[in-house]
Amino acid sequence: MKELVVKILESALKKEKIKLEKDKILELIEIPREASLGDFAFPCFILASQLKSSPNQIAIKLRESIGKTPKEFEDIQSVGPYLNFFVDRKNLAIKTVQEVIKLKDKYGKGKTNKKNIMIEFPSPNTNKPLHLGHLRNMSIGESVSRIYEFRGYNVIRSNLNNDRGVHICKSMLAYQKWGEKKEPTKDVKGDHLVGDFYVLFAKKAKENTELEKEAQEMLQKWEKKDKPTLELWKKMNKWSLDGFKETYKKFGIKTDIEYFESQIYTKGKEIILDGLKKGIFKKNDEGAVVIDLSKENLGEKVLLRSDGTSIYITQDIYLAKLKFDEFKLDESIYVVANEQNYHFDVLFSILDKLKIADKNKLHHLAYGMVNLPEGRMKSREGTVVDADDLIDELQNLVKENLNERYKLTKQELEKRSLKIALSALKYFLLKVDIKKNMIFNPKESISFDGDTGPYLLYSYARAKSILRKVKVDKTDLFFEELEEKEIELVKRISEFPSIVEKSYEQKNPAIIANYSYQLAQTFNEFYHVCPVMDSDNEIFRLFLVEAFSITLKNSLALLGIETLEEM
Repeated sequence: MKELVVKILESALKKEKIKLEKDKILELIEIPREASLGDFAFPCFILASQLKSSPNQIAIKLRESIGKTPKEFEDIQSVGPYLNFFVDRKNLAIKTVQEVIKLKDKYGKGKTNKKNIMIEFPSPNTNKPLHLGHLRNMSIGESVSRIYEFRGYNVIRSNLNNDRGVHICKSMLAYQKWGEKKEPTKDVKGDHLVGDFYVLFAKKAKENTELEKEAQEMLQKWEKKDKPTLELWKKMNKWSLDGFKETYKKFGIKTDIEYFESQIYTKGKEIILDGLKKGIFKKNDEGAVVIDLSKENLGEKVLLRSDGTSIYITQDIYLAKLKFDEFKLDESIYVVANEQNYHFDVLFSILDKLKIADKNKLHHLAYGMVNLPEGRMKSREGTVVDADDLIDELQNLVKENLNERYKLTKQELEKRSLKIALSALKYFLLKVDIKKNMIFNPKESISFDGDTGPYLLYSYARAKSILRKVKVDKTDLFFEELEEKEIELVKRISEFPSIVEKSYEQKNPAIIANYSYQLAQTFNEFYHVCPVMDSDNEIFRLFLVEAFSITLKNSLALLGIETLEEM
C-alpha cells in the first residue's frame, strides 16, 4: 500500500511539474499517530521553496491533481500541510492476509540479485574463550547476514582468527610454567583452559614483571619457527579453535570461510612497498613507511616500521585485497566494536587510495560495548562473562521456569530450554540500537512477559495453538465489519516488508527486533478483545492468526531466533 501511495504521488507531482525522486517520496511518507488522520501522510514542506508556495496550498493542489480516489483508498484528504491517505480497510485486510499466506516464508523477501556481500565476524583472539561481547558481535553479524540474504544478496560469512601475537604467547608461557600437562576435559573446554592461563599470566605478571619480557621472547621464537614453541602453539591454538566451534554450533553460527592471522601477518609488505614507489606513501625521518591522511583528519599512520616489519593494518590491507580478488565483492562489511572506528577509517582510506576497493564498498558496522549491571568486563582480570557459561546459566533459569509450568521429558526439556534461552539472549542483544552501549541483565532477559525473546516465542506458540484447535477450509475470506484491533493487526503485518527494507538500509537489526515486539503486542491485544472461535468473523480471524504467525516467524528468523510450536 505504501508503494501504491508513492505511485499516486509520483503521478500527481509529475502533473504539477515537481521534481522529486521516488526514493525521496518513500522516505518522506509518514504513518500518522492518530487513526483519524489516515494511514499514510505526505508532508509538503519540502516542496515550498521549489514552488514558491505554502505547504498548505501545495497539499490542496496535489489533491486536485490526483482526482478520483483510487479504489484501494476510502479517501485522500489535504489536511493543512499534509496529504493524508485513508486505506480501504476491507481491501487492505484481504490483500495483506492473502499475500502473507500465499508467500509464507517468502513474505517480505527481496528479489535474487548477483551481488556478493562479505560479512566478517566474530574475529576472536585464541587466547581466551568467547565472551558476552562476542555474543553481541555474533548476534549482529548473523542477523545482518540474514537480512542481506532475505533482500536477495549472496552473503559470504567470513571469520578472521587472531591466533598470533604476544597476547597468545602469554597464555602459552603460563601453560609452559604452570600447566602441569593439563588437557581439556568434558567439564573444561579447550578455549576455557587456554583462557584460564591467560588470566593466570596477568596475575603472575603483577608479581614478576620479567614475565612480560619472557612473553616477548617467546613471540620472537615463534616468528623464528622454533620447533617446541610452534608445537605448543599448535596444541593450544587447536584447543581454542575446537572450543569456539562448539560455541558457534550451539549459538547457531556457521561461517563460509576462515582466515588466520598467523597465515597472513607477513603479507601486505609488498603492497606497501609498491605504494611507496607510486608516491602514495612516503618514508619519515626515522625510515618508517607512512601515509599522510591529514586531509581526511586522520593524521599520519605508520604502515611499515623503520626495521621493515609490518603492523596490524598491513595485514588488513592484504586480507582486503585477497577477499576482493577471490570473491569479486560488491561490498565488504566488518562487524567490529566501535573502539576500532579510527582503525577502519584509516584502512578504508588506504584501500581506496591503493584502488584495492572503493570506499563506498567498505563498511565498518560499529557496535557499542556490552556491560553487566556490575560494570565493565576485563579479560585480564577474569571478570569477563564467558559465552558458554552465560548460555548455560540462562538455560538453567529457563528449565526452572518450564519445570514449574509443564511436565516434559528430559530430551524435550533440554531442546526447549535451549531455544528459549537463545531467544532471550539474542533478542536482548539485538533490541538495542547497535551503535549504543548496553547493559545485559540475564534474569530480565528470560522473562515470559514484556519486551523479551521468550514473550515473542510465547506469542507465536499461542497463535499456533489456536490454529491447531480449528481446521478451516481455505475458502474465500469472509468477514463482517472489521473491529479496530483486527485492523491494527492487519496494518502491523502489512508493515513487515518496509521494516525489512529499513533495517537493511540502516544495517540495524534493532529495527526488526522492535517491530517483532510491537507485532506480538498487537496480536495479544487483538486476541484478548476479539475471540477467534465461534465468532461471526471466525474464518477471517483464523486466516489473520495464521498471517500473524508467518510474519512473526519470518521476523524472528532474521534475528537468528528459532520459534517453538509449543511453550
